[in-house]
Amino acid sequence: MATNLQTSINYLKGVGPNRADLLRKELGIRTYQDLINLFPNRYLDRTKYYKINTLYQNTAEVQIIGKITAFKEIAQKRGKRLVATFQDETGTMDLVWFRGHKWIRESLKSNTPYVVFGKVNTFGGKYNMAHPDIELLTEHEQNLRSTLQPIYPSTEKLSSRGITNRMMIKIMQNLFLETGGKFVETLPENLRSNLKLIPKSEALLNIHFPKESDALSKAEFRLKFEELFYIQLQLILKNLIHKSKIKGFAFETVGEHFNSFFKNHLPFELTDAQKRVLKEIRVDLGSNAQMNRLLQGDVGSGKTIVALMSMLIALDNGFQACLMAPTAILSVQHFNGLSELCKKLKISIKLLQGSSKASERREIHEMLENGELDILIGTHALLEDKVKFKNLGLAIIDEQHRFGVKQRSKLWKKNSFPPNVLVMTATPIPRTLAMSVYGDLDISVIDELPPGRKAIKTVHRYDSNRLKVFRFIREEIKKKRQVYIVYPLIQESAQMDYKDLMDGYESIARDFPAPEYQISIVHGKMKPADKAFEMERFIKGQTQIMVATTVIEVGVNVPNASVMIIESAERFGLSQLHQLRGRVGRGAEQSYCILMTSHKQSENSKKRMETMVRTNDGFEIAEVDLKLRGPGDIMGTQQSGILNLRIADIVKDSDILKHARQHAKQVLKKDPSLGHLDNTVILDTYRQMSKYKNIWNYIS
Repeated sequence: MATNLQTSINYLKGVGPNRADLLRKELGIRTYQDLINLFPNRYLDRTKYYKINTLYQNTAEVQIIGKITAFKEIAQKRGKRLVATFQDETGTMDLVWFRGHKWIRESLKSNTPYVVFGKVNTFGGKYNMAHPDIELLTEHEQNLRSTLQPIYPSTEKLSSRGITNRMMIKIMQNLFLETGGKFVETLPENLRSNLKLIPKSEALLNIHFPKESDALSKAEFRLKFEELFYIQLQLILKNLIHKSKIKGFAFETVGEHFNSFFKNHLPFELTDAQKRVLKEIRVDLGSNAQMNRLLQGDVGSGKTIVALMSMLIALDNGFQACLMAPTAILSVQHFNGLSELCKKLKISIKLLQGSSKASERREIHEMLENGELDILIGTHALLEDKVKFKNLGLAIIDEQHRFGVKQRSKLWKKNSFPPNVLVMTATPIPRTLAMSVYGDLDISVIDELPPGRKAIKTVHRYDSNRLKVFRFIREEIKKKRQVYIVYPLIQESAQMDYKDLMDGYESIARDFPAPEYQISIVHGKMKPADKAFEMERFIKGQTQIMVATTVIEVGVNVPNASVMIIESAERFGLSQLHQLRGRVGRGAEQSYCILMTSHKQSENSKKRMETMVRTNDGFEIAEVDLKLRGPGDIMGTQQSGILNLRIADIVKDSDILKHARQHAKQVLKKDPSLGHLDNTVILDTYRQMSKYKNIWNYIS
């Protein structure tokens, strides 16, 4: 009978309750299944041995054959350390232990050949190895199951408690002995033969104990494909189930509001990309299934007009619409922009924020519930329990990665039926990440800018060029243009950042004195009313320079602002730099973005500056950002740990990911319920995963 992989590792030979507790706390390993899925980080070529006279410090782990010739205990501030002199035919080095002296002294023999393995350091001009893996040469030669030795993930606590890499290999060998190396197959025969994938049992043996590198490559490919296939399968299934079970409001007519706006009030010709996306949204809204669509578009690509026209379709069908934005500044801007676009249409639009007066709120609540209010725009205030709609048909969420899942789900509960949902983001998401993180949403992309927009010119300047930069600012202000100067604020409370901002403001005020120049300042410590007042002055052109922190990253629209200066640009991520750059270039004039840095920069920082200067394409920038930072960081803190993958890497394995998604789609297209005999294995595996280790552990 096959071993149940859900058995607790307490019962595995060589583990026991204490080690099991440590493995659970340090690596999250509870069951045989978790252990078999603890894949090695890398492999050591066990055919290679070093001589002591060829060592150098901080070599990756090495193995050396030699003998212990002497032991001594050396006193130190806290307790003692045990030091053994280890010798081969070329020289001597020290082996050092800070714990477990008694056991080590009793178990190690002098003048007997050993193999030691570990990382080399120097101390007092001599090489040493702390807490090495050590085994008798005779045992080492017998135990060598493969030339490539796995190196498992570990922690300091595990090493200090004796759970060394050698111990992990021993435990893993025991697991293979107990299971007989036989594991349930998780992919159907037709898929395996089609893709030339090796069987599951062979893949697991060769990932843990590869005989040679070709066997290891095949094992890695098989296991990476499987992991990504089941994630994609779950995402696509979730979308199919969503469409079949969650009924939305079918908007069957495109009527007066939409047509009147399109024919008479559209301020500019729509781009082909906008037309394509609107068509996708109209098809969704016309179906019985609830729309669940992600709209991606670079800064300034015209997402707002698409959002408005989608809302007009809801209104034409007798429903209300709402738009939720992450900041008060952005919600005000959406409100002003949409009110202006709709002023010739008979539509009621209101704005609801945390700072709205009680009398305004009461009026909005009444109008919402009796159906007099067509469109409500606001911040998180829309989620309050008191906010009830008569019939909300479309909910639009802007910059959705700034809202948590729970917050978004509150909007769905405003109706007896969930509204259609359009999620918008100006942060381009690389395709591989979009497939993995938003794989359950339908995705639309606006990938062209409106005609007449000039590409923003981006340059990188060092702090030593500041006087030239200030001269350039004066020239632009003479042309009646406006300027942003942005300082990093990593944490709104950080004293150092606040000081940088105030120092910068003072030096700018000295170089651009009143009354000739007027300066606004905006930062996170200001009261919302003061912030709004300063913003308003800049928007009206009463101030020429806006000194700000990243509170202006999202959504300030001042067509007359033509210069964006980003101070300490090396402290910003690529997507943030790109977002900030998008605040200019909104008018017909040539706009500029100047990245200011010190001469001291990391390699990553240089790459970011070079990318920003080279391209304005948000999707290309997002791809570079993904390679530099990894998926967790890209999605921001609320969605960090986004893809906790065991073996695949969505950056390096993007081709396997595309393959996996394509095959998952094919399987579900032919057999949406996975009821065919061919797909029994997939259905069983999928159920097991859902039962024991939900795939959503992988996905935020």
